Amino acid sequence: MALEQDQRITEVVKREESRLRNFIRRRVPDSRDAEDILQDVFYELVEANRLLMPIEHVTGWLFRVARNRITDLFRKKRPESFSEADVARDDDDEPLQWEDLLPSPDAGPEASYARDVLLDELDLAIDELPQEQREVFVAHELEGRSFKQMAAETGVSLNTLLSRKRYAVLHLRERLQSIYDEFTKT
Repeated sequence: MALEQDQRITEVVKREESRLRNFIRRRVPDSRDAEDILQDVFYELVEANRLLMPIEHVTGWLFRVARNRITDLFRKKRPESFSEADVARDDDDEPLQWEDLLPSPDAGPEASYARDVLLDELDLAIDELPQEQREVFVAHELEGRSFKQMAAETGVSLNTLLSRKRYAVLHLRERLQSIYDEFTKT
């Protein structure tokens, strides 16, 4: 029975992912925020399934949850997070990556030390993740692999991969918040 439910959810995700992603991206300017909302919507679907909530029109339900998440995003007054800082542009008008925000190792011993400390903290935070969450986070965020690709390679359902990534992101945000706060003070 659980396998059938996982298969149904996987089918819904495959069928609706592209339309839902486009719907969200048209309304959310930051592609990472749009991806987070997409993951949240599918996570809600997984949770609704686990709680045996009856959903008569899945497609309509998904879009309604997406609209609510978009509204929540715009209602929130949140400071720019470290991961959102790549909206800054370099000299070639390319978006800066988070690595570009770290002190340059060529800027002297203090900058090199600060860079090493920040990278060490990031490594430690990633290492603290449970193995399954770490693997999904690294594959998606650092290696750029899609959830569909990972599901096909590992045989793990799409909704399970989405849940693992979500828990990893929540842990990393909480774990690295104090470092971010300290870094932005100086």
